[in-house]
Amino acid sequence: MTGSLLRTPLADWHSAHGGRMVDFAGWSMPVQYGSIVAEHQATRQAAGLFDVSHMGRLRLTGSGAEAFLDRMLTRQVAGMAPGKIRYSLVCNEDGGILDDVLVYCLQSRGRVDYYLLVVNASNRDKIYHWLLKNRKTGEEVNIADSTIETAMIAVQGPKAIGFVQPLATADISALTYYTGGEMNVCGAAAIVSRTGYTGEDGCELIVPSEIAATVWKQVLAHGQPSGAMAVGLGARDTLRLEAAMPLYGHELSEQINPIQAGLSFAVNLEDRDFIGRNALAAVKQNSPTQVRVGLELSGKRSAREHYRVFAGGEPIGEITSGTFSPTLQKPIAMAYVPPQHSAAGTELTIDIRGTTEHARIVSLPFYKRAS
Repeated sequence: MTGSLLRTPLADWHSAHGGRMVDFAGWSMPVQYGSIVAEHQATRQAAGLFDVSHMGRLRLTGSGAEAFLDRMLTRQVAGMAPGKIRYSLVCNEDGGILDDVLVYCLQSRGRVDYYLLVVNASNRDKIYHWLLKNRKTGEEVNIADSTIETAMIAVQGPKAIGFVQPLATADISALTYYTGGEMNVCGAAAIVSRTGYTGEDGCELIVPSEIAATVWKQVLAHGQPSGAMAVGLGARDTLRLEAAMPLYGHELSEQINPIQAGLSFAVNLEDRDFIGRNALAAVKQNSPTQVRVGLELSGKRSAREHYRVFAGGEPIGEITSGTFSPTLQKPIAMAYVPPQHSAAGTELTIDIRGTTEHARIVSLPFYKRAS
């Protein structure tokens, strides 16, 4: 590992507590502390703490911010009420996905509306410069990258809210899914949202970098007696895969559009224009040639990215993500295949290092928490 990697405000804590640090999108990040399965199960049963400070955080202000974002994102931003959060995509003119993002509509203490875009770490610079490139002359939009001066901590699991609540000045349980707002956390101004990337309930905290370690330690102190633990990138991936949440660079890329990715809910075509709209309207009308599906494998071996998928001995697609599911106790995977092979129950085969493995299409998500 080189010294050129970016470090989150929690990097020293990770190293001191057994985190195995790896290069992830140019950041030094913990892939695991001990057992990935134990960290996965702690999140499903109690709570997991995730350092997601590597995710980009772009703040947009100005009278033109709403109209600008409505033009940049596939999901409608115009009319968003303060406190609302939406999952959306940034596309190029051909409809290819530049990134998947969360857009927050928020109010500061002075009651001035602003927007926050949370973007993938690997796409932070790309999206920042894409926004700058597409800002029109004279458009009243200020775009600031607040990634370095803040930290982002995800607390996920059925007991997560209870472990965070003692630190906050407002009632976090009053937040509904995909809402958030400003409140004090450990005495400092923070943003708390009811969002996550695991399929569990929980929240994400954006706090000043200087108090990140204090927040992390206090949440952990509240949660450890009930089974909470720090969780690395390894379990974050198995959790999101069970929840069938797409990952940029795997299920999403500039060669994939939102329709084939199964993300039509995040594409609002009616009565608005945005970059990539016409291309996506054409895909929707003509149907995509490949669609994202879920697969359960009959054996014990996991299918990995780029393994080929076959129907009747003919290659029809490839795996984008695969793992052994700690919750389901079987191998699962996501792949892109032609629509005619995408129905639940369809039997396919996968080439796993020269050996044929049987698989069956299943409905997504693989795992859904009890409501």
